[in-house]
Amino acid sequence: MKKSERLNDMIRYLNSREFFNLQDLMDKYNISKSTALRDISSLEQLGMPIFSEHGRHGRYGILKNRLLSPIIFTMDEVYALYFAMLTLESYQSTPFHLSVNKLNEKFENCLSKLQIEQIHKMKKVLQFEIYQHHNRSRFLDQILKSILNESNCKIQYLKNNQKKSYHVQFFKISAKFGQWYATGIELNTDKYRVFRCDRITFIEEEQIKSHFSIDELITLSLEMYQSEKSIDFEVEILEQAKDIFYKEHYPSMNIEHCHKTVIKGFYNPGEEEFIANYFMRYGNSVRSVKPESLKQAIQDRVANLLNHYHKL
Repeated sequence: MKKSERLNDMIRYLNSREFFNLQDLMDKYNISKSTALRDISSLEQLGMPIFSEHGRHGRYGILKNRLLSPIIFTMDEVYALYFAMLTLESYQSTPFHLSVNKLNEKFENCLSKLQIEQIHKMKKVLQFEIYQHHNRSRFLDQILKSILNESNCKIQYLKNNQKKSYHVQFFKISAKFGQWYATGIELNTDKYRVFRCDRITFIEEEQIKSHFSIDELITLSLEMYQSEKSIDFEVEILEQAKDIFYKEHYPSMNIEHCHKTVIKGFYNPGEEEFIANYFMRYGNSVRSVKPESLKQAIQDRVANLLNHYHKL
């Protein structure tokens, strides 16, 4: 391990400790006593607030009331972090209290002029596939807080231009196709539900501890979603159409590759139109559809669409 890599790792290692001695560093990094002493001196020069306690049981300590030295990143790591941060620009809302502009400003203050010029050049030539979020979700931070607290919430939700009330425990937040979604169990019915976060108009977290842990709800989520009357489906597609599946699919679906490429899953009664709309994206890459009722739903959707364009 190079000295620069060792010092970088040492900063992370020591940040979590209140005290340490030379033998700790010698054992962990397989270095001599003189090398350990030189490394401690280098850490002090980097700004790490280290002090020594003399005596028979002498040791080193770290002042916790001072800002510790920042972790040192390689340039490849700097580039990766910068572009990960840029993805936040596509979100109108996040579960975190931050300004992307302020975050970017702080990040660039840690870089040299040459490094800033380099990442700005790279920004011009590298493009990421990002769904732009246009709707603002006001309560993402409160939803996340309730999940971490494993607590229940009372919410008001705008559905079909009508406000509805729900008693729910959330256990997952996801961003898909330009929208934020919160998944939870509706406590009055014990049914799995997905809420579009921008349509939540009010939320109140209850202080009472929930009956369910996050892990329990995540494990049971698919089982809760599938009703006793759910309908299994199998749709064979051309092998090259699998990219459509990987770009967008739902938890109730999976894809199998053998001598055929088949999408299998289930849908609940009343979701036929939703599933039909999904498989229309595959166009003439669909080779077969089961059951017949799903095939008919797709045909009806195609006929309605064709009729719409005839009327234009």
